[in-house]
Amino acid sequence: MKILVIEDETKVGAFIKRGLEEHHHQVEVCTDGIAGQQAALEQDYDLILLDIMLPGINGITLCKNLRTLEVSSPILMLTALNATQDIVDGLNAGADDYLAKPFHFSELVARIHALSRRKSQFHQEQAVLTFADLQLDTNTKTATREGQEITLTAKEYALLELLLKNTGKVLSRALISEAVWGLEFDTGTNTIDVYVNYLRNKIEKGFTGEKLIHTVVGMGYVMKQK
Repeated sequence: MKILVIEDETKVGAFIKRGLEEHHHQVEVCTDGIAGQQAALEQDYDLILLDIMLPGINGITLCKNLRTLEVSSPILMLTALNATQDIVDGLNAGADDYLAKPFHFSELVARIHALSRRKSQFHQEQAVLTFADLQLDTNTKTATREGQEITLTAKEYALLELLLKNTGKVLSRALISEAVWGLEFDTGTNTIDVYVNYLRNKIEKGFTGEKLIHTVVGMGYVMKQK
């Protein structure tokens, strides 16, 4: 499994990384909430191991952010022993399970394997996203419309995937900036508008089908049919 560990205690993070790698998992460690959020948005992880007490963005807020931004990876929260309210808050924020510190490593491995089985049984992500006559294969990272394959850059793909997973919802520039670039929205740049135009040219220009990406003035963009 590809696992993201977000833990500010360096020794704990190193201990978890070493132990999980011995179980043949691929592990990346981030030591603050901001770096952890950016990593979770930029890459697909099979599981996220998230401490609650973090600098930058705390674990509860980070968990809420990831769920709002459509990150579907199972999240295992690390909480202080007997911190009942932390457990409740974490589960309400979108965490799938929790483990109280200090913990036995064998229990951590068992929880990870249980979440992996649960994901494979109940949370398999839809492989092909379809809207109107546009399709996006999330396995091959390719788009097609009217049977014609469309070549996308990495950011264009991420932007299209975000829009397709939120059809009918108006996405603000701030949300798009954080989801696709992992950055706070800079009102002084038109990067998002430029990339939306790039994407429009690729999935709309030259096709007989209707316009799919619509501008909502003063609010953002939405993927919808007329």
